[in-house]
Amino acid sequence: MFSFVFMLHLINFANVMKQRVIKSKNLEQDLVVSLSECEHDGVFVLTDENTHRTCWPLLKGFRCLANAKEICIKAGDENKTIASITEVWQALSDMGATRHSCLICLGGGMVTDLGGFAAATFKRGINFINIPTTLLAMVDAAVGGKTGINLGGLKNEIGAFSDSRFVILNTQFLQSLDPENLRSGYAEMLKHALLSNDEMWATHVNFNLAAPDLAALNEMVAQSVKTKQHIVKEDPREQGIRKALNLGHTIGHAIESLALKKGRPMLHGYAVAHGLVGELWLSSFCAGFPTDKLHQTTAFIREYYGRPDFTCKDYDELLQLMQHDKKNSNGRVNFTLLSDIGDIKIDQHVGDEDVKNALDFILN
Repeated sequence: MFSFVFMLHLINFANVMKQRVIKSKNLEQDLVVSLSECEHDGVFVLTDENTHRTCWPLLKGFRCLANAKEICIKAGDENKTIASITEVWQALSDMGATRHSCLICLGGGMVTDLGGFAAATFKRGINFINIPTTLLAMVDAAVGGKTGINLGGLKNEIGAFSDSRFVILNTQFLQSLDPENLRSGYAEMLKHALLSNDEMWATHVNFNLAAPDLAALNEMVAQSVKTKQHIVKEDPREQGIRKALNLGHTIGHAIESLALKKGRPMLHGYAVAHGLVGELWLSSFCAGFPTDKLHQTTAFIREYYGRPDFTCKDYDELLQLMQHDKKNSNGRVNFTLLSDIGDIKIDQHVGDEDVKNALDFILN
């Protein structure tokens, strides 16, 4: 029995860790290589309304995509739903996709999350390639094997661990990215910096997001992706240290879900930025995180992300939303906190009153 269980563990580990990230300088050439290493009797490209208009025209002339079939869904996280994934499944079926086909997910985090889940479940799993087109997708959603959709206003409630065979990172897409979506992705980079070291953190909190240096940002993206890859490699199934990547997300996902329920969707990175403010305050109060670094990080976030649109009347609902976080255990909300930059404390339990004080700090 032990040998059989151990064998299953090795199979699962191999399935999660097969993803290869390419820092692309020639998108067509790198896509040719990626497709050559993916079994495929047909190629399908998933876009949303935005990437259909702005990104698909850059690729559809590639010879390797001459016979590819496009599937386009509605844009926006509010469309990361059962209805949308059913639409993708149906399109794949109607267009003749088989278990040997390959799906290319061309878009931001919504497309790579939903597309990855569609690929993981269609015909019990087909190959897929992520080509992230937003900063958020490049440094977070497209890397690490998490796929999923929202349910009942709750973020990523349904999903699976399933790695794309390749992630092709080409920062040419960032040239046309609007400031809000650039900042949304940068929040995840700031999180990775907080999990890493003082030098990386200082670089990020001193970066000029009002007039970003894209050449410098390219190198920072590569460093950020390496940070996430290192953590995911250590813990692909999120049993331990991968929970560090939840920093800012317990509060952040609740803020994002509340905004969605109120019909005022918030970009994921903005919610994470506000969540970082609250969870760094908790880190300072509960784990001794240095107050100077708390205030410097908070000042940076408030300069570029403002403050969220909720009040103290929403606190109880926000606490209820935090109860749905997938990293909770035994009915208690688990936080990732820091004692210092890179000094990570996972599975930290915090009382409701302290969480409310953290929410006060976010607002004030």
